[in-house]
This record gives sequence, C-alpha cells and structure tokens, in this order.
Amino acid sequence: MDRMLYTAMSGAKNAMDQQSVVTNNLANVSTTGFRAELQAARSVPVLGAGPLETRVSAVTTTPGSDFSQGPIEFTGRTLDVALQGGAWLAVLAEDGSETYTRRGDLQLDSDGVLLNMGRPVMGEGGPIALPQGAQVSIGADGTISAIPQGEGPNALVDVGRIKLVTPDEAALTRGDDGLFRAPPGEEGEPGVLPADETARLVSGALEGSNVSAVDAMVSMIDVQRRYDMQMRVLGNADENAQRANSMLSLQG
Repeated sequence: MDRMLYTAMSGAKNAMDQQSVVTNNLANVSTTGFRAELQAARSVPVLGAGPLETRVSAVTTTPGSDFSQGPIEFTGRTLDVALQGGAWLAVLAEDGSETYTRRGDLQLDSDGVLLNMGRPVMGEGGPIALPQGAQVSIGADGTISAIPQGEGPNALVDVGRIKLVTPDEAALTRGDDGLFRAPPGEEGEPGVLPADETARLVSGALEGSNVSAVDAMVSMIDVQRRYDMQMRVLGNADENAQRANSMLSLQG
C-alpha cells in the first residue's frame, strides 16, 4: 500500500509540474521571439532517516529550451527587427548584467533611449540613445541611422549600432525574467559575449514564438489525463485501506 501511494503521489506531482511548463508555453504562443521551454522527468531517491532505498520520486526538470526558428512576420515598423540565423540581441537586465533575447519589438523612451521591453538595448559602448524626433532606420548589421528633425535625407548620420551576438545556444541559461544569459566567468561574474560582426537582422519584421498552439494543447490534455489517472489510483488506495481496516476490526 505504501509503495502504491508513493507511486501515485509522485506521478501526480510530476504531472502538475509538467502542466505548469506546458501552460507557460501556451500562454506565450503569441509572444514575440519566445523560445519554448522543454521539460523532462528524472528519478530522485527519497532521503530520510529510515531505509528508503526502494522509494524513488519523479521530478520534472526544464533541461533547456527549443531554439528553433519562429515564423517571420513583416510589420513595416521602423523599430521592429527580426534576428537572422543564430543572432541574438544584447540588452541590459535590471541587475545591470548583459543578457540576450530574440525579441525585436523595440521602443524609445522619453529620453530617446532604445529599449527592449523596458530594458536598454546594448550598443558598442553601452545603451543606445537616439536624437529626439529623428527619423530612424536600422541596417542589416544593426547600424542605426537617423535624420535629425527638420533636416533632409542628406543629413543622414550613424548614431549607434546594436550589439548582436551569436552564442552557443546550448550554453545559454534562461532566467526567471525570460532573458538568456551566457555562462559565468572564471570568478563567477556574469558572462558577456563578444559582438559578432557577421550577425544580421531584418528591419521592419518580427520573429514570432516557436510554440505550436496545437502541440501545446495536445500536451496539456495528455498531462491532465495522466494526472486524473494518478488521482484515481490514490482514491483506490484509500478505499483499499478502509476495507482492510474494516476486515481487521471484524476479526478482532
């Protein structure tokens, strides 16, 4: 009976954890540049004071992300960029560290600082600031050109260049903020990747999420059914225990 309860409880907990991952992916099916989170189950021995070598619990882990390319949609918006190939955009996280994202719907704040979801976009020398009211265009290599307000096309000047990197995606780690980080340095400091001069982007376009809504819905239904099955096993174990107690009480 004890083993039956442990097996069902472990399976139900694993299903709940899987459901949270699937739900998060499904919720971001329309999020620009989102990378689907992968899930896997592994066995973990149950530790305790008594001998529990036969007790093993199933734990859901997120070993990585799906880095496959998402669909490209052309928007015509000047500050929309879609990263090509393995290129990533460098942005400044809230803790001051450099992080990386494929999300390319950029904005400007009231001071002209180029932002990515409220976080400064990194350039060759730090965050990028653009002239107020200027007509802006972004080149394939990340170079930002601007025509000052009230000037003609001949006044076009380069005002900065977006830092693009091409990381080893398998080495990236996803943070709770949805941004990806490079491996830390030798002394534990936040990792910083070098700019890639060959990285390219497409201006006036956005890369969509690589989450398939159909696949996510199928996974959600499958996980829900497995959870219900484990709960039925727990219910059967409880009924069996009650019947056994009744039989013992009659014999006594």
